[in-house]
Amino acid sequence: MVCESWKARLDTYLDGEVPEQEMRTFDSHVRNCPSCSADALSRVQLKRAIQAAGKRFTPSAEFRKRMQQNIAPKPRRSFRLRWMLAAAAAMVLVAGALTSTYLGNRSGRDQVFSEIADLHVATLASSSPVDVISTDRHTVKPWFQGRIPFAFNLPELQNSEFSLLGGRMTYLEQTPGAHLIYDVRKHHISVFVFRERSLPARLSDSALQRDKLSFNMETWSQGGLRYFVIGDASAADIDGLAKLFKAAS
Repeated sequence: MVCESWKARLDTYLDGEVPEQEMRTFDSHVRNCPSCSADALSRVQLKRAIQAAGKRFTPSAEFRKRMQQNIAPKPRRSFRLRWMLAAAAAMVLVAGALTSTYLGNRSGRDQVFSEIADLHVATLASSSPVDVISTDRHTVKPWFQGRIPFAFNLPELQNSEFSLLGGRMTYLEQTPGAHLIYDVRKHHISVFVFRERSLPARLSDSALQRDKLSFNMETWSQGGLRYFVIGDASAADIDGLAKLFKAAS
């Protein structure tokens, strides 16, 4: 019964709608409560399954045919009117194509960012967040050899406030990648690394604040790889760890 008040707001927490001042308290509770951690992991998996199912619908050929028939010029109208209608239809199609491309790219980017956040939450809620446990980068990096189809460098953390906790394999839209977990002042930060060309959407280098996601996040492309740094730490800490990775690469 102690966790009932937490579980009642768990969906709000996973959707990033908890006020910022309560986010850290919620994060700490989920990480340290086995019951809420398991419930959070189950809900994240359900959310991802629903998102995947939503992608399965595509307009049928019959629907396309009906739309083409609706915009086709009528045979009894004058040549000038037919020409004007055809030109207008072409403009609508071009505008629609441009809009669809833009919205599709934006939707694809938002989907990737959302899934990265889900992976971060699900991992922290897991009873075994890492497969290789070590603070030594020379132990963690070789562990990924043969498990993912690319190599990457880990930064030297000496004289920094960051510490490496370990790593694990992960997948984004069936694309294998590396997931590293770092700690800074009791905050966990996830670093994801994927092969750029294997990702389902075009992504631009950017830093996203809490008004976009439940966490601060920075992403960039370097050497054919796409990096994501995400966590409930401050934007300055996220940027600091990102700079260490950029220098190491």
